[in-house]
Amino acid sequence: MRNYGWIIAVALSLVFGFDATSFAEDSFAKRVGRVAVGDVKAGTVQIPYITWGGDVATFHANGGLTTKKGSIFHGLGLDMKLTAGDDFTEQVRRYLRGDSPFLRGTMRMMGLASEVIGRDPRTRGVVFLQLTWSAGDHMVGRSHVKELDTLEGKKVVLQRNGPHVGMLDDILQTAQLGWDDIKVVWVDELTGDNGPAARFRSDPSIDACMVITPDMLGLTGGVESKGSGAEGTVKDARVVVSTQNMSKSIADVYVCRRDFFDKNRGAVEKFVAGYLRGCEEVVEYKREFEKNGRSARYKKVLQLTQDIYGRDVIPTLEVDAHGLIADCTYVGLPGNNTFFTQSGNTVGFKAKQKAALRLAKTRGYANVEQGFHPPSFDYGKIATLGSLTYTKSKGKERAVAETVDQFPDEELDENTLLSFTISFDPDQTEFSPVVYGTDFKRTVEQAALFGNSVIAIRGHSDPTLTLVNFVRAGMAKGILKRTGSKGNWRYFYKGRPLSMQNTSEIIRLIESGAFGGSEHDPRLTMQAALNLSRRRAESVRDAIIKYAEAQGTVLDKSQIQPVGVGIRDPLVAKPRNRQEAGENRRVEFRLIRVSAEDIEQEDFDF
Repeated sequence: MRNYGWIIAVALSLVFGFDATSFAEDSFAKRVGRVAVGDVKAGTVQIPYITWGGDVATFHANGGLTTKKGSIFHGLGLDMKLTAGDDFTEQVRRYLRGDSPFLRGTMRMMGLASEVIGRDPRTRGVVFLQLTWSAGDHMVGRSHVKELDTLEGKKVVLQRNGPHVGMLDDILQTAQLGWDDIKVVWVDELTGDNGPAARFRSDPSIDACMVITPDMLGLTGGVESKGSGAEGTVKDARVVVSTQNMSKSIADVYVCRRDFFDKNRGAVEKFVAGYLRGCEEVVEYKREFEKNGRSARYKKVLQLTQDIYGRDVIPTLEVDAHGLIADCTYVGLPGNNTFFTQSGNTVGFKAKQKAALRLAKTRGYANVEQGFHPPSFDYGKIATLGSLTYTKSKGKERAVAETVDQFPDEELDENTLLSFTISFDPDQTEFSPVVYGTDFKRTVEQAALFGNSVIAIRGHSDPTLTLVNFVRAGMAKGILKRTGSKGNWRYFYKGRPLSMQNTSEIIRLIESGAFGGSEHDPRLTMQAALNLSRRRAESVRDAIIKYAEAQGTVLDKSQIQPVGVGIRDPLVAKPRNRQEAGENRRVEFRLIRVSAEDIEQEDFDF
């Protein structure tokens, strides 16, 4: 089992610098205390880093903690000193005093500090670089926690003020739940004896926990596994949702003081260009290592990572240092272009800023929403500075490796993160955004946030006419007998009782051909229902695409997959009236995780 993640945990447990009583009680300003704002100190620029794989590209670009001759940053004329910044509260104090013009953290972390740094025009933040998206954070739940909306009323344990607060906020927003709809159990650490995984193990009343990769592996045995109860795993514990699928939840960024940015824009552009060049090289070396099992260049990067973080944090190179890098997705130049400039991007800078500021205010960290400035870079210029290949905002569709009609029903249920339905009239073929706009908006936002998932639009049909023809054909052929009276019929197939509620058995008999060959052939009716359900699903898919286009919202159309279910999964197996038949005429939206093994590197921004 990989054990590198506890390293990240040790650092991130210090990231916010809060004690156990601070959440929604103490504002971030109280935590920081009184700090006089000073001018940025002259000389070597200090750059904070945290214990995270995205920062390895910074180490590589700088050649170490100080800028080394021959390094990428040195070649750009920069002089940088990298300083540990896992204590985010202290980072903010240094930023205000002018010790460093930069802050390093996630967008949610920046939201916590937004009011404090925004009070003085000099220190208002410019979010100028996105480093990574997380792929190493998870919600693990017990067997009864399946789809996300089943979290209502459940106990969820997570680190107070840690990185998973934002992830859980995304989960609740997706499920249309609020923080008051769950019971939060706070712990002080991200991992270890006082972390969520330990509490989850020791307290059976805890329904779910927010954990990093090593703790997830320890609880479940793997992203797609269930705990057996042996070797420290928890019986039937499973990953409910992961940033491997909810891939656009946790964005790592750099922020710069406004005064420094305005006076030193060229140097900041060079820093961005150098970092992105470092990303390209680290990713190239990593691919070489994973392909050949060795890479002298990658080993040098891993060694540098161990040297900076220390052997206590990175005991081994090929497990711990490599694992640290593997738990993040570098977005590179294309991802930064997309994040900051792509119009209608529901997981871009504007959307992430809005979510960060809302969370900070509603949870008591800030009294007002004080936003950030975007960098307004010319990414063609950044590409030239860093000798990078410039591409415009992607906007292309990914070829999703799995399609939802490949899943057996039981596997589909197992991989469903969330589902909801819309109903329609018998002859309805149009799905207007006036009526369904809220559902369409929800679908578009989920597709973006869960970048490594698909949304199945499953059209369902009512089985009534198929059942009627099944009975008529069976009785005409003498293979189906009926006794009793209207409203209380009992059916027998070749002498054996047969319930009209047993949809799967009836479908099996129809598909066997035993009821075919008559004017009431149920195979034709069932096929017509399947075709109709497929057309309805496609109509909804097309309506969602038109809605996104009309709203100017980015949508990866390959994630939206229409499926015709026909009569296979009715809500009411044998309707008694028109109302119950109407319940079966529906389109179901399912957010479905895609196997991490089927995600290719080109599926990511970079």
